[in-house]
Amino acid sequence: MAKTKKSRKAKKQSSADKPTLSLKEQLAQKRQATLARKEFISLLTTAGGTGLFLGLMIFFVGGIKLAIPAVLGILILSFSYKYPRHAIYAFIIYLPFAGTIIYYIGNNPVMQLAKDAFYVPAAIALWQTCSRKKQPFIIPQAIKTPLWILFGCTMLTLVFINGGQQFNPPMSNGVLTPPSGDVPLGVGILGLKVFLGYLPLISCAYYLIRDQKDFLLLSRTQIVLILVCCLLGIMQYFLLTIGVCKGTVGVEGDALFKATLEARCYVGGALLYTPEQGVIRLPGTFVAPWQWAWFLISSTFFTFATSFSDRSIIWRIIGLVTLALVFMNAVVSGQRIALALVPTCFVLLLFLTGQIGNLKRFIPIGGAIVLILGIAMAANPVVVQDRIDSFTSRWNASPPQAFIVEQFEDNWKSVKTPIGSGLGRATNSARALGSTKLVETYYPKVLYEVGIVGVLAFLGLVTSITIATFKVYRSIKDRNLRTYAASMWVFILAISYNTYYYPLDVDPVCVYYWLSIGILLKLQLLDQQLSPEERLINQKGQKKRPFKNNLKSQPSI
Repeated sequence: MAKTKKSRKAKKQSSADKPTLSLKEQLAQKRQATLARKEFISLLTTAGGTGLFLGLMIFFVGGIKLAIPAVLGILILSFSYKYPRHAIYAFIIYLPFAGTIIYYIGNNPVMQLAKDAFYVPAAIALWQTCSRKKQPFIIPQAIKTPLWILFGCTMLTLVFINGGQQFNPPMSNGVLTPPSGDVPLGVGILGLKVFLGYLPLISCAYYLIRDQKDFLLLSRTQIVLILVCCLLGIMQYFLLTIGVCKGTVGVEGDALFKATLEARCYVGGALLYTPEQGVIRLPGTFVAPWQWAWFLISSTFFTFATSFSDRSIIWRIIGLVTLALVFMNAVVSGQRIALALVPTCFVLLLFLTGQIGNLKRFIPIGGAIVLILGIAMAANPVVVQDRIDSFTSRWNASPPQAFIVEQFEDNWKSVKTPIGSGLGRATNSARALGSTKLVETYYPKVLYEVGIVGVLAFLGLVTSITIATFKVYRSIKDRNLRTYAASMWVFILAISYNTYYYPLDVDPVCVYYWLSIGILLKLQLLDQQLSPEERLINQKGQKKRPFKNNLKSQPSI
C-alpha cells in the first residue's frame, strides 16, 4: 500500500511538472501531426511508384539482383533527404552490420556503397538548412582555412594528375589510350570521396545533437551497437571452435594463411581459421578481419566514455560489460593489432582523462574488468598464450616502426611530382575503376596519392582539428561531459597522427573519426545548458531533473 501511494504521488508530481497546453496549442499540434502524416504518405507513394517503375525496367535488363537494390535505393535516398535526422541514425546503425548484410544478399558490389544512401542525402539536406538559416556548415571555423587549402591541393591532383592520365595517357602499343578498364578520373573522384567524403559528418553530428537527451540517445545507441557486435563476434568464435563452422579446411599451401569468403561463419565476411596451424583471423560483423580489429580499437574509446561518464548507473554497468566484451574479442579474434592497442588505449585513457585518480569510480570498474578478463583467461589459457606468441613473433619478424619507415622510403621514391601520382591510386575501393597500388600505411599512402604538398596540407587540417577540439574539451566544466570529451579527444589525437595501416580509409574508423569530432564540439554547448544547480546535482551523482534547453535556435536535422 505504501509503495502504491508513493508511485501514485510520483505520477501526480511528474504530471504536474509537465506544462499544460492550451486548446490552441493542442490544435496546432494535431494539425502539425496531420500534415506530417500526409507528407509521409505522399513521399512514400511518389518514391515507391518511381522505384517500382525503375526496378521493373532494370529487372528486364539486369535481373532481380539489380532491380531490388534499385527500388530500395530510390526509397532510401528519398526518405533520407526528407528525414535527415533519422537517416543519420540509420547510417550509424547500419555501419557495423554492413559486412554481414552485404554477404547475406549476395555480395552485390553496389551494396558496398549502400550506407552512403543514408548519409549523402542527409548531408545535402543539412547543408541546405544551414544555408537557409545562415548557419555555418563547416565546424569548427578554425578548420576552414586548412580545409580549403587541402581541398585546393586535392583538386590540383585530380585535374592535373588524374586528368592527365585520362586525356593524355601513356603510349600503349603506339596508341594513346588508357589501359583497358582504367578510368583515371573515376579513380580520382572515388579516391577524393574516401579521402574527405565523410568530413561533413562533423556537422551532421553537431546538429544532430540538440540537447542532453539527444546526446545520451546517440552515445547509448553506440554502446548497444558495440554490445551486439561483440556478442556476435564471440558467437562466431564458438561456432568455429565447436565445429558448426568449418573454417579454412581442405586447402593447402598459402591458402592455409589467407582469409576467404568460403570460410564465412554466419556473420561478417572473409575469415581465417586453421587451428592446426595456430592461426585465426575473425571478421566479426565486418567484411574483413582488419576492419573488425579497428572496430574493437575504436570501441574502446566509446565504451570507456560511457563506463565512466554516463549519469545512469545502469548504463555505466552496460558500458563496463561491453568494454569487457571488447577485450575478449581482441583476444579471440586473432588480430594482433587489436590485442596490442585495446589494452594500451584503455590504460592511456585512464591517465589522460584523469580517471586513474578517481578511485571512487576507477576501483569498481577496473576491478570488475580485471575479474572478468581473469576468469576468461583462466578458462582459455591456450588461446591467450597462442595470441601472445603470435603477436611476439610478428613483432620480431617485422617491427612496426621499421615497416612504416620502409613504406615511407618506398613511396617517396615512387612519387614523381610534388602533387602525387593521382587521387585513388592507392585506395583499395577504387581498384574496380583502375589500377591501384597497395600501400599498407596511411601517410605513405597519402604521400603516394597527393604528394608531399597534400601530406603537409592534411597534417595542417588534422592539427587544427586536434587543437580546436582540445580547447573545447578543456573548457567543459561538467565532470561527466568532460570525461566523455576527453575520451573523444584522445581518439581524435590517436587517429589523426596514426600511420600504421589505413583506418581512415575504411569502415568504421573513416566514419567514427569525423563523428567523434562533431560530438565533442557539441559537448561544449551542452555544458553551457547546465544551470549551477544541475551541475551541483551532477557532481554529487544524484538523479537529475529534466534538462532545460537554454540554447539559441539552431538548424535542426
